[in-house]
Amino acid sequence: MFLEIHPKNPEPRKIQQVVDCLSKGGLVIYPTDTVYAIGCDIYQTKAIERLCQIKGVKPEKMSFSFICNDLSHISNYTLNLDTPIYKLMRRLLPGAYTFILKANNSIPKLFKNKKRTVGIRIPNHAIPRAIVENLGNPIITTSIHHDDEIIDYITEPYLIYEQLGHLVDIIIDGGTGGVVPSTIIDCTENYPKVLREGKGEVDF
Repeated sequence: MFLEIHPKNPEPRKIQQVVDCLSKGGLVIYPTDTVYAIGCDIYQTKAIERLCQIKGVKPEKMSFSFICNDLSHISNYTLNLDTPIYKLMRRLLPGAYTFILKANNSIPKLFKNKKRTVGIRIPNHAIPRAIVENLGNPIITTSIHHDDEIIDYITEPYLIYEQLGHLVDIIIDGGTGGVVPSTIIDCTENYPKVLREGKGEVDF
């Protein structure tokens, strides 16, 4: 399905269509404040396996991130944050950042592996945040391209549909996407460390 959704004021009926799809184990391609991404409900095991197949990784080795609506979701999946890290996240989010945090015991249970870290994204984009808010839990997210490979079609929703529509259940048209990924900040040690400089500024 190719579904146009207003990027600033997402239509509730259309957001509910996406939520219903995710709740039933569907895969969705959607816009973010950086690049177009593909994701699924974190509690849908079969969907996670499909996502890993598309990305060519084994589930036990995946390093996808969670999209959250706000910081209230985070404590369900991470260890307690140090005050400076929490303040930094409050200052930079929503925004074009992925924070790598220490995972709590719920993460290995979710993914049946020994994963001890989790990436957290709160994008500055109304569509994915509305989806997560209505779903009631985060969605797993990963960019639709592989590694640092940027392909022409990844910014235009209809071209994405032509290339990847057979692999997923819904492709959301939220306008032209970007080509610069999020800035990744590792917060698992004593001090934040920028692992990848992307769209999010690093002068913090």
